[in-house]
Amino acid sequence: MKFFSKVMIGLDLTEMDEILIEKTVVFLKFWGVEKCYFVHVAKSLAIPDEILKEYPDLLAAGDESVEAIMMNKIKSKAFPESIEIEVFAEEGDHPLDTVLRWAKIKDVDLIVMGRKETLKGSGALANGVAKKAPCSVMLLQEKRPAGLPKKIMVPTDFSEHNHMIYDFGERIADQLKAQLVPVHIYQVPHGYSKTGKSYEEFADIMKANAKKDFEAFVSHHDHPELECDFVLDEGEDAGELLLKEAMKLGVDMFIMGSRGRTKSAAILLGSTAEKVIKANNVLPMLIFKKKGETMGFFDALFRL
Repeated sequence: MKFFSKVMIGLDLTEMDEILIEKTVVFLKFWGVEKCYFVHVAKSLAIPDEILKEYPDLLAAGDESVEAIMMNKIKSKAFPESIEIEVFAEEGDHPLDTVLRWAKIKDVDLIVMGRKETLKGSGALANGVAKKAPCSVMLLQEKRPAGLPKKIMVPTDFSEHNHMIYDFGERIADQLKAQLVPVHIYQVPHGYSKTGKSYEEFADIMKANAKKDFEAFVSHHDHPELECDFVLDEGEDAGELLLKEAMKLGVDMFIMGSRGRTKSAAILLGSTAEKVIKANNVLPMLIFKKKGETMGFFDALFRL
């Protein structure tokens, strides 16, 4: 099964590049990738002194020098010869806009970005790409060992749009023979005390109702036997709550999606996904977006 034919990988000319390439190589065959674009975007393509020390023979123009460095990094990680490669470096004041424009120009299906834990870097570009890309995005963490996931968490809200994300999660899990873990966060509504019930009693009522909703939701999918993990939100940040639950359950990847209330919103993330991105710097995260739904709105964003 082919998931992503064309993939774009963002490099930043730090040691994170080698880590990211090595981790991505593990997924390429599984995804069914035919072409890989490697992109580096910076406000200036001037070569840093530490890079020049490593590559003293660089005399070409800035973009050609950077592209040569990128190719050296790719070759050092035994990138599969069966996959076509294109490397390009761009200079500009707005790296996020440039990355997103190239994603559209190249019609990529997936963008892969790195998330740093100990290395220098704010992560702002990766976060921006995750939020606004017109295609699916994968964030791969610095310290996590390279490997395909065995246990995948899919936060589930039982919405109509969530069916698409859940279906994608099932296909991924089935192909990998991995365990899919649906998770639902539920809350006790304000004013529960007016019912005469205690907080604990009303929490049980809300959980029982959520279980019924999940049974109806999962009945439309290939594995109705799956059980959902229900997590009570007592005011904690949703991203922190889901990450804590993922660590407790031994999950090794998140799959989430876009907001999806309308086609125009399908390109943007929902608040829970944004919170998970902010909280999670330890687990890989695959953000699924149905590319055909996002392109029109993506064009409109750049016409504003």
